[in-house]
Amino acid sequence: MADPARSTPRFTHGRLIDAEKTNPRLRRRRRAVWRLKAYGIAAIVVSALALLALLSSVVVQTGKALTESYITLPVTLDAAKIDPDGTGEPKVILRGDFGAITKQALRELFPQVKSRKAKKQLYGLVSSGAAFELAAKVAADPSLLDQRITFDFLASDVTDLYLKGEFGRLNPMPAGGALSVAKKGRIYEITSTAPDFAAAMEQIRARLSNDARLLRVKAALQNNGAAAFRQRAEEAETEEARAKALAEADSRAARRDAFLAEAAKLEARAAGTGAEKLTRRDRSLMIHVAGGWLKLTRIAPDRAEAVALTPLSAPVEGETEWSFYLSDLPESARKFSDLSVALVEDLAARGAVKSVFNWRFFTASDSREPELAGIRGAAVGSFWTMLVTFLLAFPVGVLAAIYLEEFAPRNRITAFIEVNINNLAAVPSIIFGLLGLAVVIGFMGVPRSSPLAGGIVMALMTLPTIIIASRAAIAAVPPSIREAALGVGASHQQAVFHHVLPLAVPGMLTGAILGMARALGETAPLIMIGMVAFIVDVPRGITDSATVLPVQIYRWSDFPERAFEARTGAAIAVLLLFLVAMNAIAILLRRRFERRW
Repeated sequence: MADPARSTPRFTHGRLIDAEKTNPRLRRRRRAVWRLKAYGIAAIVVSALALLALLSSVVVQTGKALTESYITLPVTLDAAKIDPDGTGEPKVILRGDFGAITKQALRELFPQVKSRKAKKQLYGLVSSGAAFELAAKVAADPSLLDQRITFDFLASDVTDLYLKGEFGRLNPMPAGGALSVAKKGRIYEITSTAPDFAAAMEQIRARLSNDARLLRVKAALQNNGAAAFRQRAEEAETEEARAKALAEADSRAARRDAFLAEAAKLEARAAGTGAEKLTRRDRSLMIHVAGGWLKLTRIAPDRAEAVALTPLSAPVEGETEWSFYLSDLPESARKFSDLSVALVEDLAARGAVKSVFNWRFFTASDSREPELAGIRGAAVGSFWTMLVTFLLAFPVGVLAAIYLEEFAPRNRITAFIEVNINNLAAVPSIIFGLLGLAVVIGFMGVPRSSPLAGGIVMALMTLPTIIIASRAAIAAVPPSIREAALGVGASHQQAVFHHVLPLAVPGMLTGAILGMARALGETAPLIMIGMVAFIVDVPRGITDSATVLPVQIYRWSDFPERAFEARTGAAIAVLLLFLVAMNAIAILLRRRFERRW
């Protein structure tokens, strides 16, 4: 068939004339078609880029949650503290104070950590659940008592984040001079035979210049405010309003002068050559020498002052074996302190830090500690909820579709029912949650936060979709199938259930799977019936307390701990895999059983 939009050449006075050049309407129509195509392509590209950005964000977050860090420590299992009566019973062993044993192992490895605050940071390197894992290991093998073993302690969430680079890294700086360290009270005076700290000073001066620039911007804003209030004072109608405006103008001018004076001081320091004091806003400068870590507090090109993070093992005089580091972030911008950084770097240098695949994420249930949290409980809860949903919604939906399509009379009542079914398919899901809260839990007495309650609510929400899809599948069966069955003596009921229904089942299953895929991703109705509760145990049945994957994702996204961000992304990836799998099953069923009439 010819394209009506294509111009047709014609002859005029012996010359070939293109109709597109002589017909302005045709040119406009061609441009409109081209614009429509361009808009469609642009819409597809924008959608694809948005989807790619979303998936990229999820994948990046998922990658951070797929590994976990361990700290290997030697630990002494004192039977007198764990099982003083020598019973060897697991219940007695599990009651032992393994938390104290874990802290003792850390203190033995870092005896130089003595202050209360420093010990707290030391103990924070390992997870609070590591002691329970050690207890479980000893309870499973009581022969370990009174032995010294090496055990892999799960690292805490902040330690794991630092090891993954979330709090920045320690970047080595060039250090070519011979170092000497003299202790005066709590301060260490450091000198070098080369200007090793000059590069660090340049960064500090750059920070001072930037602070001065920001202060001058603030001063300009205050100056504008002072001018505005003076203008307002000139236009004031009463003496009281004039005095108030002038007072505010003077206040703004005073703040402007203070900002300018402070900016001038910072600019003078940035242009000077003297020593500079480091603040919490500066990136940390640390020296590792003689087995200890020093944090610089004041620097000049070839000398510095420092405090000890961990003490030096020997005096330092003309030492050439030392390392100078610069952190990516200042200490005030991260939850991991400089002391914790020094301790972890020492552990990594000893080979006591390792990273493994995070199987715990798939085998553990929810926890308040990010490093212990997993999705097993939520996944099992989703399974039980979807099972109840399918067992309730599919049979009821199919039978309702069969009745409405094959047996129901065509009158106002059935028309009213059909309209309401179509309307229910578009009702917001939160309405079904309110219905479940009032009827399923309040009136029927179904256990709150259980997969049974969630399954009933999801079945009510999925039922209209299944009915509509099932009716469409039944209507797609050719009338000749029914007529042939009736022609050989089958009743109407036999023709429907023996001939029409088997041919419509693939379409019904496809609609049911797509409806359940939507239900699997719903959160609002399940929150209304209490499935947002903190559930640690894995549900064993449909009446146990449980949660589901979408609600688990919602809860983790609301937690303040930064480590939950990665677990949220990983849980989203798992949920997306479930949804993709269910949609793939629907496509396979449709292709496997689809018949062309």
